[in-house]
Amino acid sequence: MRYFLRIYGDPVLTKRCEPMNKVGDEVKVISEKMFEIMYANEGIGLAAPQIGVSKRMVVMEVEKDSITLINPEIIWKSDETEVGEEGCLSFPGIFTEIERASKVKVKYIALDGEEKEIEREGISARVLQHEIDHLDGILFIDRISVARRELLRKDLEILKKQYKKRKKVL
Repeated sequence: MRYFLRIYGDPVLTKRCEPMNKVGDEVKVISEKMFEIMYANEGIGLAAPQIGVSKRMVVMEVEKDSITLINPEIIWKSDETEVGEEGCLSFPGIFTEIERASKVKVKYIALDGEEKEIEREGISARVLQHEIDHLDGILFIDRISVARRELLRKDLEILKKQYKKRKKVL
């Protein structure tokens, strides 16, 4: 399979992903490709559907904490929230304020096949929530007001046109 960054307009971004049944060599290759694509695009998090893989898998690197999460599930969110600017590699050049829980606890399977839990706050918690949203087909623009989305409408239309042009080439 050919892996590349998917941009807004690609239907894979709005589909709920299937769980991964086992951790094997294929999962490790996908993880490596995801990190490669994330670094090449100067990101700090990436979900599998963003490279065309409709599976529940996320990679992230925040403050030198590099991690692959398979079948991640948020099992706790703090009541306290924070508003912060978010962007998304699938929406190049678009940034907007999003309210998220300031702390989260996530259950996941690691690349070694072990089930683990992590608790994160701040930017790491934000990245986890953003990327896990991707696995449910939820885009960060789905979490903004209608008025804010209208302000971004032209930029979103441009991205959709770019996707259609790219689709014809591929």
